Amino acid sequence: MLTDERRTLILDRLRSQGRVLAADLSAELDVSQDTIRRDLRDLDEAGLLRRVHGGALPRDAGAQPFAERTRRAPAVKASIARRAAACARDGQVIVIDGGTTTLEVARALGDDLRATVVTTSPPVAIALADHPGLEVTVVGGTLRREPLVTVGADAVESLRAVRADLVYLGVCGLHPEIGVTTDDIEERHVKAAMIAGAAEVLALADGDKLGTAMPFVVAPLREVTHLITDHGVTESDLAPYRALGLEVLQA
Repeated sequence: MLTDERRTLILDRLRSQGRVLAADLSAELDVSQDTIRRDLRDLDEAGLLRRVHGGALPRDAGAQPFAERTRRAPAVKASIARRAAACARDGQVIVIDGGTTTLEVARALGDDLRATVVTTSPPVAIALADHPGLEVTVVGGTLRREPLVTVGADAVESLRAVRADLVYLGVCGLHPEIGVTTDDIEERHVKAAMIAGAAEVLALADGDKLGTAMPFVVAPLREVTHLITDHGVTESDLAPYRALGLEVLQA
């Protein structure tokens, strides 16, 4: 396959899948990962994608509107959310991060659950507004328009005062060596505050997010207790996370 053909295929995969992993492209195209990394670097420099550790995202991935993000892999998100929601227990203080998968978790919480929910996500709060057994607190701050979450010093300070039993954490990237990462420095501080006060941290990540890393590190993986991902992830891909002590749950 010629270089231009290979790079066209990479861009096609990116458009259809929302992200690409260097290891997967290397195996599919039967070329070295060094070759794929050069392709991704050159495509990034040409403004055609955004290179991240382990692969690439669309150039405008961080600016996609929330409604558009909800249309990506809805069945996978719903499956992960149902598995995650089953971990909630009566009497807990639960922090729910922003994101489209965490929104599905909110929708999946059983009507019989009696708990306190703290969230930085207005869509999550709205989804829980009619839940009969939950007391819902929305953390104030500056609203980021694309992900629809609150950030800033007020949000961080509020979360530092919460000693949560359980955190449902939305992640942009989850890498065995680099840890939990995100694409926005303000969100990084908010997510770190969530994790710092929690007894259990459930990272919700479909297979495409595993092995990738975004620019801003939220926390090392030793601060995460559970990884909840989809059933399509292979055991070899999960092994590094199990080795670090995470309890892995597949939906």
